Amino acid sequence: MDTDTDLLIIGGGPAGCSAALMAASVGMRSVLIESDEDLCGALRRIPVLGNVLGFTSGPGLAAAIEADVARCDPCRVALGRRATHVDAFDDRVEVTVEPTGADAPRLTAPYAVVATGVGPLRPEDARWLSGAEGRALSQLWEADAEELTDRTVLVLGADRPLGTLTRAHPELTTRLLVAHPPEDAYKTEEIRGDSRVEPVAVRRLAFGSSPAGSSPVPITAEVMTVEGERRTLTADIAFLNMGSAPAPPGGALAADPSGYCPPARQHPRVFTAGDLRSARFQRIATAMGSGGEAALGAYYASRGLPTDIGAMAPDGAGGD
Repeated sequence: MDTDTDLLIIGGGPAGCSAALMAASVGMRSVLIESDEDLCGALRRIPVLGNVLGFTSGPGLAAAIEADVARCDPCRVALGRRATHVDAFDDRVEVTVEPTGADAPRLTAPYAVVATGVGPLRPEDARWLSGAEGRALSQLWEADAEELTDRTVLVLGADRPLGTLTRAHPELTTRLLVAHPPEDAYKTEEIRGDSRVEPVAVRRLAFGSSPAGSSPVPITAEVMTVEGERRTLTADIAFLNMGSAPAPPGGALAADPSGYCPPARQHPRVFTAGDLRSARFQRIATAMGSGGEAALGAYYASRGLPTDIGAMAPDGAGGD
């Protein structure tokens, strides 16, 4: 991988790819580092899109992004390489990639965009959930519609894959019991009109004991609702859908108390983009916009110009 470049981009999702295209449009060369073997891997798992202009499916958008990056000559793509550490100095940024150790490759550039996104929360990360250890629980986005047909499904958490599932399969006959903590109630708004879904806001949920790795049918869980009611939820199958946690590389990134990495907290040579920035703005469209914004920030910084949007466009003025 050529380390003589203008911009290092860590993460090959919509944000990172948008950063690469924007950088190329202003004459910056870049190296994009992605740990998966494909660009936009998470996007390919979203069958239906309802909030991205011009596209109605994740795989369709992923294919279009991949084709655009392939045509982006100033960007070199390194797939299957995970960035493990970011160091920021007065004159450069250094990124260490696997394999780790004394001989680990280190890439250097004047600036870096970090868009590593988020990873799924684990059952042990949820203080409201107990007894899930040892159970073979898959993520809801991995579920096949056929295995849900005519079954009662216990969904642990109200994250966005739930709305994606119901929109993608409007004719699916199933009952979805969605247990979620009260702070995630806002996530249920888009599925509240679906008669197949019963949201249950809980203060705690406990599975009954079972041998490690077993999946007894029916599945039962005792819950304490936010109203103080004790209920027993019974289902044929259960899935995790608890949301995500930020997944930054080690090193120079500054995080807030929740673990996210807001752009305003970063070293002047490091720009964050996409889902890594905030829990409340995890949308494809905002990720793409933030990736382009981060690349422009690096471009303006390289020319000694202000990188703050308000400073660049006073009195509401703007441009393309």
